[in-house]
Amino acid sequence: MTNNRKRIIISVVLGVAAVAVAVACVVTTRRVKTGNPTGETIPAGAIEGASQVEEPTVYVDNKVDIIDINSKTRPFAVSVNNTPVAVQVQTGLNKAYLIYELPTESYTCRLLALFKVEDEDVTDEAPQEIVGSGEVSQNDTVIGTIRSARHNFLDFCFESDAIFVHFGGSTYAENDEAKTGINWINGFYNSAYYWRRNPEGLATEHTAYTSLYRLKSAVQDKGFNAEADSASDTVLLNYDVSDVDLSQREDAISATSVYVPYSSYQYTTFTYDAESGNYLRFASGEPSLDHETGEQFNTKNIIVQRITHSMMDDNYCWNLHTVGSGEGYYITNGYAVPIKWSKADRYSKTVYTYADGTEINVSDGRTYIEVSDVTMTVEVE
Repeated sequence: MTNNRKRIIISVVLGVAAVAVAVACVVTTRRVKTGNPTGETIPAGAIEGASQVEEPTVYVDNKVDIIDINSKTRPFAVSVNNTPVAVQVQTGLNKAYLIYELPTESYTCRLLALFKVEDEDVTDEAPQEIVGSGEVSQNDTVIGTIRSARHNFLDFCFESDAIFVHFGGSTYAENDEAKTGINWINGFYNSAYYWRRNPEGLATEHTAYTSLYRLKSAVQDKGFNAEADSASDTVLLNYDVSDVDLSQREDAISATSVYVPYSSYQYTTFTYDAESGNYLRFASGEPSLDHETGEQFNTKNIIVQRITHSMMDDNYCWNLHTVGSGEGYYITNGYAVPIKWSKADRYSKTVYTYADGTEINVSDGRTYIEVSDVTMTVEVE
């Protein structure tokens, strides 16, 4: 991705009559959350009694590459298998723009991967047989393997007005789906949008796949709204059009290696690759590779969000305390800074700020949000 964007600066000296025409024709574009002006108009009083005036700077090319922040398209939030035996068959994650890694019962964890899909991104359905064939669809994205829902996953779906995709779920999750009215596509009840393949001879629960083409078909078939009320409803983070440089901050520390444990036997590490500017992902010490492409999963940004949890009344499922506030890290381009997070209620967006309360911007690229229990020791070095 190219992070250095050219900006067109329009600086023309006009007479009073010409200014009046120009002001009437100004088109204001949506602002990327960087603090830069985008198409500000001249106040009417500024031209009174003046023979000429200079127009303001207009930033025409203010887009980020990772997603279309101006699109109202609702993302899919897909529950992806992350058990140690099944990480070998993970596929499609490098097409996601935002991925949560979430603690689950018995100190395991799952991924919730968000995909924001425009019509031009998916043009034809990938055949079921493509899984394990050594071929990759050029017209569709296969995602797998798909696992069941937990009730706290909904808290992260609400942040982006996402359609929840999973295969089965806890009783708490299914009850919350019914209570909240969230749009969901559950493989237990909507098998037409999933299929099973088993290229590595794993247990059945590790064999469910879907694709973006099938999920888009499900939205149409089930009558879901494909668009949100506003584009901002679908975007959690503030994206910078260029790389965020943390190195000059007084509270910055080196972050070429990030270690996030979920148990004594399952942990995630990220190693900074200076050449690409991305972090390469490892699962319990082994490179995390896409089963179909062989590409290592990677990310531009890492947010570590420290939380607490309690047990549900079945004494098995975890209840993640996602509402409230806490601490963590923001990590990009080889550096990390301490941050704070806050969430007003389960339907609100989580807000990530620097220690002084200023909301963070993230670099243009994929983001992993590592939701980590405070009892685990995260290492950044």
